[in-house]
Amino acid sequence: MTKSNDTYAVIRCGGRQFKVSAGDTIVVDRIHADVGETITLDALAVRDAAASYDADAARHAEVKATVGEHLLGEKIKVFTYKPKTTFKKTKGHRSRLTKLTIDSITLKGSKE
Repeated sequence: MTKSNDTYAVIRCGGRQFKVSAGDTIVVDRIHADVGETITLDALAVRDAAASYDADAARHAEVKATVGEHLLGEKIKVFTYKPKTTFKKTKGHRSRLTKLTIDSITLKGSKE
């Protein structure tokens, strides 16, 4: 949990939004990057210890993350049947996920 005086950012990754600060670990949908590679994520909003920055200032923010590992999510089972017949079908699905560690949140420009 982040404290009120920490620097954090709201990022978009895989169609979802996450509130992250430096050192956090998040699990997102699969990103096509090698393990150990550093990537830059889109920041929607940034809050520094001194001030809050809006979406225009967040465009100049950089959120760097390191790809930790690629993994599979929990198996989801789907069972379908049709009554009064012998039709029964079981399907399963496992999401492909990537674990990211947030390295840093930097503001390149100043708020104007």
